[in-house]
Amino acid sequence: MRRLLLTLLTIVLTLGAAAQELPLREFRGAWLHIVGNDGLKKMSQDEIRSWLTGTLDSLQMCGCNAVFFQVRPEADAFYISDIEPWTRYLTGTQGKAPEPLWDPLRFMIEQCHSRGMELHAWLNPYRVTLNSTESLVSSHIARRNPDIFKKYSGQVYFDPGEPASREHVLKVVRDIVTRYDVDGIHFDDYFYPYPVSGRSFPDDDTFAKYGRAQGFRNKADWRRNNTTLLIHETQQAVKEIKPWVRFGVSPFGIHRNYPESPEGSRTNGLSCYNELYADAPAWAQAGDVDYLAPQLYWKIGHRNADYEILINWWNDQHLKGHLYIGQSIETFGEPDLKDPKTTQLARKMELTRVLPEVDGNVWWPGWSLADGTLGLADSLARCYQRAPALIPAYTDIDDVPPAPVSDIWASHGYVHWRVEPVEDPMQEPHFYIVRRFEMDEPADMLDPSHIVAVTRETSYETVDDEDGPFYYIVTVVDRCWNESASSDEIVY
Repeated sequence: MRRLLLTLLTIVLTLGAAAQELPLREFRGAWLHIVGNDGLKKMSQDEIRSWLTGTLDSLQMCGCNAVFFQVRPEADAFYISDIEPWTRYLTGTQGKAPEPLWDPLRFMIEQCHSRGMELHAWLNPYRVTLNSTESLVSSHIARRNPDIFKKYSGQVYFDPGEPASREHVLKVVRDIVTRYDVDGIHFDDYFYPYPVSGRSFPDDDTFAKYGRAQGFRNKADWRRNNTTLLIHETQQAVKEIKPWVRFGVSPFGIHRNYPESPEGSRTNGLSCYNELYADAPAWAQAGDVDYLAPQLYWKIGHRNADYEILINWWNDQHLKGHLYIGQSIETFGEPDLKDPKTTQLARKMELTRVLPEVDGNVWWPGWSLADGTLGLADSLARCYQRAPALIPAYTDIDDVPPAPVSDIWASHGYVHWRVEPVEDPMQEPHFYIVRRFEMDEPADMLDPSHIVAVTRETSYETVDDEDGPFYYIVTVVDRCWNESASSDEIVY
């Protein structure tokens, strides 16, 4: 009850005060996980579709513009695949296809794009099982090629030191990027497994087999190199097929602690660099990822991992590519340190918008955001994300804006427009941005409150615009979110 009252008070105060200026561009993602969703196997196809579309509707209403959709939780597939078996989370049995056959990934791509949202296919690279009770179907690669897998703390993992492990992951990535119109490929924070006290990952034999021959005397450096090779080769594989598809990772939020490293954050927690063998800042600086979304799942003032310390640390790295902040919804109910009558929502949102290197947020878990947990969705919809935002342009991939709308007209309650065909897929229209203005106001293209549609259609229905006439301007954004010049103004 206390947490609910704090949340409601925060909503009142933030809505009653002047909100921060809304950005025209901001990444607003949500993680939608499949692992652990055992209820799916009890649902019909129509019920699953309805649940997914309802979730997307809720995310759209609170201003989200991207979804990280988990399609490979345990070296399996939440989509039609000839490489890996159907996930048990869909039908209850690994390898069992849904009846009638349908493709959840293709469905979600279509549904996201119809709402002006991106879809990033989220893959866990190396996890195979969550516990020792799980059985694997005979077609699973861990049954067909057991030599490249290790058991650790009751779970099965690919051995990251085996080149065949990396090749299998790359095969899956290439397949998804080739066959699906995804906007991104996303890896989470699991590379080498999270350490269990008193137990070491059993790869002495793999290190003896490959490490010294590769010039490594230190196993930790060799492990980090194995992870870096996966990241580098994944980026290459993605860009060779579709240069506009982004590749990003959401690493554990603490890279290194000070004083274990003078470059580390003033924290005292698990180190992504030392214990998960992942050097995420180096990947960004090398251009091997297009974005990072470090998981800063702690509250402001946490004794060992203070959110404010960590978000400033990541901002101060000045990394190449985009930086999104992985946000844990449950921490937004924590009391504000300066005003315990309110929550930390206002301060956390302020930090993500005043720090110059931060390009947006990714909400965990997205299902909870859609369900209205802690009233966060209402606060976003009515205040912090009340106007649409364009995703920041990926100018490191491509910085050429697409051609503008070639013709625009109005008739029968619609604004219509036309674009000329283009040969370069990098400049193809991905979405159209429709802005509406009062007749006597200037066309402020930087004010997102004028955006009334982010759409793939070449028309906009004005039936809800009853207080007109208005004038409309349409722009084009390409797959890297470069925006075209404005169309002519059309009055309707």
